[in-house]
Amino acid sequence: MKFSLSWLREHLDFTASVEDICARLNVIGLEVEGVENPADRLVGFRTAKIVEAHRHPDADRLQVCRVAAGAGFEDVQVVCGAPNARAGLHVIFATPGTYVPGLDITIKKGKIRGQDSNGMLCSLKELGLGEESNGIAELSEAAPIGESYAAYAELDDPVIEIAITPNRGDALSIRGIARDLAAGGIGRLKSWLTEAVEGDFPSPLAWKTEHPACTYIVGRVIRGVKNGPSPDWLQRRLEAVGVKPISALVDVTNYLTYDLGRPLHVFDVAKLKGDTLTVTPAARETFTGLDGREYVLGTEDMVIVDEAGVQSLAGLIGGESSGVDENTTDVFVESALFDPVRIALTGRRLAIHTDARQRFERGIDPAQVLNGLEAATIMIRDLCGGEVSEITEAGALPDWERTATLRFERLKTLGGVDIAADDAVRSLEHLGFEVTERTEDAATFLVPSWRNDIASGQVLAQAPTLDEDVAGRAASHVQAMEAECDLLEEVLRLYGLDNVPAVALPQTTVVPAPAVTPLQARAALLRRVCAARGLTETVGFSFVAQDDAALFGDVSEAHHLLNPIATDLDQLRPTPLINLARALSRNLARGLGLSGEGALFEVGPSFDATGQHLRLAGLRAGLTAREPGVAAHEATLWEAKADLTAALVALGVPEAALSVTADAPGFYHPGRSGQVRQGPKMVLGTFGELHPRVARALGLSGTVVAFEAYLDQVPLPKAKRKAAPVLSPLQPVRRDFAFVAGSDVEIQAVLKAARMADRNLVQDVRLFDVFEGGSLPEGHRSLGVEVVLQPQSESLTDAQLEAVSKSVEAAVLKATGAVLRR
Repeated sequence: MKFSLSWLREHLDFTASVEDICARLNVIGLEVEGVENPADRLVGFRTAKIVEAHRHPDADRLQVCRVAAGAGFEDVQVVCGAPNARAGLHVIFATPGTYVPGLDITIKKGKIRGQDSNGMLCSLKELGLGEESNGIAELSEAAPIGESYAAYAELDDPVIEIAITPNRGDALSIRGIARDLAAGGIGRLKSWLTEAVEGDFPSPLAWKTEHPACTYIVGRVIRGVKNGPSPDWLQRRLEAVGVKPISALVDVTNYLTYDLGRPLHVFDVAKLKGDTLTVTPAARETFTGLDGREYVLGTEDMVIVDEAGVQSLAGLIGGESSGVDENTTDVFVESALFDPVRIALTGRRLAIHTDARQRFERGIDPAQVLNGLEAATIMIRDLCGGEVSEITEAGALPDWERTATLRFERLKTLGGVDIAADDAVRSLEHLGFEVTERTEDAATFLVPSWRNDIASGQVLAQAPTLDEDVAGRAASHVQAMEAECDLLEEVLRLYGLDNVPAVALPQTTVVPAPAVTPLQARAALLRRVCAARGLTETVGFSFVAQDDAALFGDVSEAHHLLNPIATDLDQLRPTPLINLARALSRNLARGLGLSGEGALFEVGPSFDATGQHLRLAGLRAGLTAREPGVAAHEATLWEAKADLTAALVALGVPEAALSVTADAPGFYHPGRSGQVRQGPKMVLGTFGELHPRVARALGLSGTVVAFEAYLDQVPLPKAKRKAAPVLSPLQPVRRDFAFVAGSDVEIQAVLKAARMADRNLVQDVRLFDVFEGGSLPEGHRSLGVEVVLQPQSESLTDAQLEAVSKSVEAAVLKATGAVLRR
């Protein structure tokens, strides 16, 4: 909300400076967002007179002028190209060093075609104040010489902009701001009354309301008006607050919108059809507003119609077909009371942002419906002339009178400040609240009509966790409680919000509640694990191309988008690997991988026939970095398996509980991929090389390895108290075994058997070598296995080591048929 200092003086008698006013506005809760004085942009411009003018000797379109511009510039030569420059003309003169905003230049002394020019004669457009002109500005012959132009034109008028909270619709008027300042100790609020204008004839138009969101509407016809430009004072005030003057009739409604917070509208009677205007729900139709835009209306919108159709979108914007213009002679002035919620919903749906909407959706003063019409009538008659009809109305003014009670002890217990009861009552009376009853402990006030946010009956919902008895007792008094809090807020802001001590909220628990859920914590943990393993995180769309989705299995029609955001994003993705592959292909093609290698991961949703699931997916492709003694190589499926295993272990799944089966989905390379399971049925993820056909289709070449962890399948760790770990003081002992097994024997069966040979001593079992050929029988391979033994209380003797080795050999032989290689 913007207002100028001169406009504020219409309602407030004060001597305070701009700085004091801004400081007080901030204290009472009307936060100042900015202050701008138009005069600051016009420093260096002064009034002057052309004493003499003659044609430039070397240019037919230029004139050499002698200018009198006051002290220091009594006789200045200026070369001017304006066709209206002539002797005796009073003009605007820019001294050397002056910045000209309309031209974005700074005036300097110089020569033009050999003649000295020591300044500039300006048009209003060059000052940034007017439209295109045919020459320099012509001032009145009574204009003084050498005075600041800003002072002469009454432009030395600071404009203050404040922020308005949603509950303060009254502060969207200059009178409302003046009222708050007066209550806050700045100046004295002037009285404002408007006289009732008697009608000279019955109104030829009548109102009818058929919409519950329009409770009361009034209007009158003014005939014989002469529409034209507004007087300068009115145009200056509207321009100061950012409103473009249009014509006297329109400017009057805009002026009263800002002055009193009373939105109005004027119809051109000659453009209306019939003798009745009706407020009604819209049909499914189109409507062209005064802004030239075409709006598609629905039955939830409220419109004003005549026999020809929609003439206004009620409370938001008038219609182009019934707008006033320079030929308008008869007007119908509307003043109404509309439901704030209906206005807000329609305005939001149709993206209409007008001054009327801004005020109606915050609630306006119901007592000003008639007063606003009378004020508009007087202004239109004074500026445009005309005869006034009687008032026509529909609906009824709602019963807006309501009371609110303040208990004085709440100033201390709830407000945290010790304010005397008399001071609290006096503050509210200055805001327009009227005491109806007062005791030693409390006072009851009649709430003024312009404060519709106080004791409105609209109360906040109760917390669902509130105890039923407490909730029941609170509900029986909730309206009175919230009304009292509203009064308390008014007293505190006039007392000064900066004077209210800051108090920390009570601590409900010794240990604060966790900021993230267990699932969120798991996702964050996985991001750290993957980043530590050299993968870079990406965030992709949940939509992919249908052709790409088909590479990863059957495409579900249920997951096809009928209205995609892009033609190549028309399918919900079955796996994040699609996004990773496309991103990695683009990166590698541009050389953005680390020495040609690329590694990406994403934690995101995937979609299949059973619904939406959360997955961790990763992808590696390209060549590793070259290092001394290490040749660059392509990614291997073992890296993908290690990535997946590290992620599952980080989530609390024991590595020893994991097993691998060779039944990975079809988009993996057969024989170079697997599924990771916990137990025989629970699949926790997949890993392996992407099928060459899939990799090429996604724009990747060479070996591409991937992994996925099905996070929905990984159970959350059970909450249990962990005992302190038992750490052995003895060094572990490592023994290597080479088992010869058939090629059909699963390696994980060998490892599991070795691990179960002696649960007390065997701490870990790892595969470190696989060898085929040589002296081995056909169809067999040698498996190098490292077994880690951890003694607990005493060092192992040779006999004990031999016994454990025999147990490992026997367990592997019994479980898999593999024998120790001799």
